Amino acid sequence: MILKERKINTWIGDPTNCYIIFDETSKEIMVIDPAGDVDKLAEMIAILKGNLKYIYLTHCHGDHIAGVTELKNRCGGKILIHRFDSEGLNNVNINLSTIIELPPIELEADSRVDDKDLIHLGNLEFTVIHTPGHTRGSSSLYCKEQACLFSGDTLFRGTWGRTDLPTGSREEIMDSIVQKLLILPDDTIVYPGHGKATMIKEEKPIYLELKPKLY
Repeated sequence: MILKERKINTWIGDPTNCYIIFDETSKEIMVIDPAGDVDKLAEMIAILKGNLKYIYLTHCHGDHIAGVTELKNRCGGKILIHRFDSEGLNNVNINLSTIIELPPIELEADSRVDDKDLIHLGNLEFTVIHTPGHTRGSSSLYCKEQACLFSGDTLFRGTWGRTDLPTGSREEIMDSIVQKLLILPDDTIVYPGHGKATMIKEEKPIYLELKPKLY
């Protein structure tokens, strides 16, 4: 697997991490959260000489989806998002595109995914983990073979995603992190939607301290 990261500046000030995953055997590519800068993304795809198979969206916010339509028109690929966030792709009150000073974003997913669905990119297998909290349909992608997790805006280095936006829930994001993500192997590398990468073992203490003591 070849992994490329592109930090894409948006109005919110904190660049969005867009990831390009390339399977060297099949030459298939998946792009996660193309927030813009499509010229550069298309150039990187051309350099890899691969075929864009999937455009995976960890959630529907405008700072993660602004480049989707242009990228699909130029390079192809099927748009995937959890079914609970698919509505937000067409609703500016949920994707917040106009609030973050983007043109109104309206697009359709090609397929809606669910918890525990498997996505194959050549020989690579990714498991969809439904991680509500930042949005109702937020999801993460886990690749056991490569020991990596793409966590969107659910889990960041040293903190978690905000929960005060439409369909967000602090209780749900804590449940998602503790019950679904922190159970992954300690050496799993976490690639978040913003900021620096981390590891599951580095994040555990933050959340374990939030649990009530039983003695």
